[in-house]
Amino acid sequence: MAEYLAQYVSPWIAYLVVGLVECGLLLALVMVSVAVFTWMERKVSARIQDRLGPTRVGGRFGWLQPVADGIKLFCKEDLIPAAADRILFRAAPYISFVTMFTVFMALPWANGWVPIRLDAAVFFIIAVSGLEIFGVILGGYASGSKWSLYGAMREAAQVISYEIPMGLCVVVPVLLAGTMDLVAIGNNQSGWFWNWYLFHDPFTFITFWIYITCAVAHTNRAPFDLPEAESELVAGFMTEYSGFRWAAFFMAEYGAMLAVSALAAILFLGGWNGPIPVAQLLHLPTETNIVALAIANLLGLCNMLVKAYIGVTFMMCLRWTLPRLRIDQVMTTCLKYCLPLVSVMLAGAMLWTFAFPGGVVRQIMSAVKNQSRTVSVTNNQSRTVSVTNNQSRTVSVRSLDNPLGPTRPGSEIYAHNALTPTLSGHRPKVDRERGQ
Repeated sequence: MAEYLAQYVSPWIAYLVVGLVECGLLLALVMVSVAVFTWMERKVSARIQDRLGPTRVGGRFGWLQPVADGIKLFCKEDLIPAAADRILFRAAPYISFVTMFTVFMALPWANGWVPIRLDAAVFFIIAVSGLEIFGVILGGYASGSKWSLYGAMREAAQVISYEIPMGLCVVVPVLLAGTMDLVAIGNNQSGWFWNWYLFHDPFTFITFWIYITCAVAHTNRAPFDLPEAESELVAGFMTEYSGFRWAAFFMAEYGAMLAVSALAAILFLGGWNGPIPVAQLLHLPTETNIVALAIANLLGLCNMLVKAYIGVTFMMCLRWTLPRLRIDQVMTTCLKYCLPLVSVMLAGAMLWTFAFPGGVVRQIMSAVKNQSRTVSVTNNQSRTVSVTNNQSRTVSVRSLDNPLGPTRPGSEIYAHNALTPTLSGHRPKVDRERGQ
């Protein structure tokens, strides 16, 4: 798009306009998703606890509850403690939100819809997502409260610890695909659902669930939300925040949930490829037809959003189902369970890939397809042989008066009767009138 606009305006203006449009679309996607997640959080918790949830704002199902929450937070007084570092206190929420938003710049949403395609997109996302913890540490330190600082340091220890097994989980799909380009990883899983890396081998299947565990802890969600939920911490590093800055921290949290769920969808669940390849069956992804290509990318976007939203819903169900862990249990789960397990899974996936390069499911399906093709070719060959035998048995006899002329209808029967000896050993007389 930028190259097309550069034909009419200055190149830097074209790239600036395209960049602003892409940032606007991503920001709209993130903000709308955050609004939906706040409504879903209330409804999911109400459903699990046998309640109704929001029912007064926006109709029967409370559709306008996120709008009411946003208006309330905008109107609340913005308080800054007297002992706080005013500059760092103001900057901390926006650092967390900006680092979360930067992750979406490298996330592809369809085969042709990616803001910035990077050869090392996986490395970029893992590296940038780890920077969000700086906003948490600054928020706890700048609040001027020891309770906020305790909460910030505990969350920093938790997030940094879980980044190690989470990074190893990401290495497994990269090993299978042979690249860190997320677009190439998604395209390698095109086709039916058995081509997804989730079903490639049992080691990758277990790695997916370890990744989910680490992602929940990385986003500071229950049952790993102890740093901001203990009784002496009140709200952890966000204790002294209110109004829009408090909302910025929560937008960063919900946006991080969407990002890790979308990354899981690309790495393990086929990305924008659905369980049934509708676009391929309809022959939509053609480079020459722009409309068909846009429809195929739109279907891919819908697949990505559905998978990412299902991941976020799963995290919400975990919050209202499992009890919180103690801080020692949180660290034990990371260092004594997740890290050794994912190391074993990485080694197993490496050996499995060496033994079965394409995966067992793919090899079975390809073997079935090859067998069916062999059977069809064998049937065709047998039919050809039978037709050849029938043709060899048929004797084409030309006219007796004109041996070089065209074959006469019924001459095969006549020739058979004329050339077949009788029981007495003499040939029958040829009917000359018939021959004439």
